[in-house]
Amino acid sequence: MSKGVTTERRGEIVRELFEILIEHPDGLQASDAIRLVEKRMQLTDHEAGLYGEGTKRFDRILRFNTIGPVKAGWMIKNKGIWSITEEGIEAYKTYTDPESFSKEISFRYNKWKKAQPEEELDEDSQKADASITLEEAEEQAWKEITYYLEHIDPYDLQEVVASLLESMGYHINWISPPGKDGGLDILAFTDPLGTKPPRIKVQVKRRKDNIGVEELRSFLALINQDDVGIYVTTGGYSKDALVLARQQETRRIMLIDRQKLVDLWVEYQGKIDPRARDSLPLRPIYFLDLND
Repeated sequence: MSKGVTTERRGEIVRELFEILIEHPDGLQASDAIRLVEKRMQLTDHEAGLYGEGTKRFDRILRFNTIGPVKAGWMIKNKGIWSITEEGIEAYKTYTDPESFSKEISFRYNKWKKAQPEEELDEDSQKADASITLEEAEEQAWKEITYYLEHIDPYDLQEVVASLLESMGYHINWISPPGKDGGLDILAFTDPLGTKPPRIKVQVKRRKDNIGVEELRSFLALINQDDVGIYVTTGGYSKDALVLARQQETRRIMLIDRQKLVDLWVEYQGKIDPRARDSLPLRPIYFLDLND
């Protein structure tokens, strides 16, 4: 538990965070979520202080107190994005008293803890500190990757996607040159001559926001029965767009968002032409993760 912070205060802080995450169902960057909580609450002198290395104490207090909700299944952390689950929303509505809310988190965390092998529970506070450090490093890295992809030249992005498809064993037949492309950016096949179905039609979009359902419908209009459509964006997809893709029965469509694009690039990086890797130059950094 956070030193100098009461059970009731922990409940107040996490409930404020949950209220913000409920307002942002698609999730928030962790740093943005922390700043919003800080802005809405009147911090105590202890919370507003700094650690010796200049880190805001409130940042660490809030991060530390999200460990329980994550283990309880009330929160999800993914690539620096914090979001609330349906169980978390229900808990927020059920445990309206901050102290009761905090105690329920502690109860669920301890229940999770008891289910872990004994050897994994040694030096628990050290593990928590390492986990937070790793979390902050991942958030910073993902923020930089996001900025890079949101500002990459659109035609360089096409080359990134084409190189990725080649590394996965597909044969690139055509990449759209500058100018109008008729809704397609890349054509690919499963064989070198393009004599075997399916034909793979790819749309690539450099975006910060979500692809909407109407944009996806326009792309689907280009997908015939023997085609496979791949829509790649550096942003995400609206819920309606995701539903539309899932509902397709005769047209095959794959949606790739920013996270999936990066995950695939990392997975196939060893097979990507070395000259093409510089188009999305990712490098691994290793941290000591005592939670493994």
